[in-house]
Amino acid sequence: MSTSISKNISSINIRIYQFVMLLALLSIWHFLVQFKILPTFFFGEPIKIILQIWIWFSTGVIYEHLGITLLETLIAFFSGLALGLVTGLWLGLNNTASLLLDPYIKALNAMPRVILGPIFVVWFGLGIWSKVMLGLTLVFCVVFFNVFQGVREVNSNILSSARMLGANRRQLLQSVYFPSATSWLFSSLHTAIGMAFVGAVIGEYLGSARGIGYLILQAEAVFDVNTVFAGIIVLTLFALALDSLVTLVEKRLMVWRPAVS
Repeated sequence: MSTSISKNISSINIRIYQFVMLLALLSIWHFLVQFKILPTFFFGEPIKIILQIWIWFSTGVIYEHLGITLLETLIAFFSGLALGLVTGLWLGLNNTASLLLDPYIKALNAMPRVILGPIFVVWFGLGIWSKVMLGLTLVFCVVFFNVFQGVREVNSNILSSARMLGANRRQLLQSVYFPSATSWLFSSLHTAIGMAFVGAVIGEYLGSARGIGYLILQAEAVFDVNTVFAGIIVLTLFALALDSLVTLVEKRLMVWRPAVS
């Protein structure tokens, strides 16, 4: 009981320190801008950035744009997750297919996948699906390579013991391969949610009429750096919120994993 209370107090203290650090950074930024050490044209003003975020939310202007970006992000995230998981398990368990596709897998890993954005715009138009496909591609690669590696890293002793006990292929998949891949999978999801946001925003840059990326692009066109920073902060906050949800799900589903002291 006392250990749990001490951990809670420690967690609260850490949050307080993090908040104080944020205030200190904002204060330093404000000081440097106000005394012309940093030019406002390039670095903006923290107070005006916060004011812009407040105006967006108080007037409701941002909700439509934020909703579109979040929709694109979530569709890309879950579809890329499902496709990466299935493909990673399949190739991880199929030596023949993995050997056959090995050069293509390496090429996919080496290719800067953001360059596919213009192609998706041509194929799927300026609607949400070109953004979803770009985000899906980014998420798929992150999840696939982690799941593939997780399956390949299964402990050979555990695998041999399970086979000696008479485990069939389905039982091996359920009790050995999938738990091994799950650890790698959840470690990749924190990166994948960020990649989904990247795909959505870059897609909005390439062509759209709605979305946070569209707002940022419009602000860049008139050199409004405060609005650019405001859009970046809003995106970051919602990315952190989704990342926190992933962490909560991970804690619920990974209760079997030993806690790190």
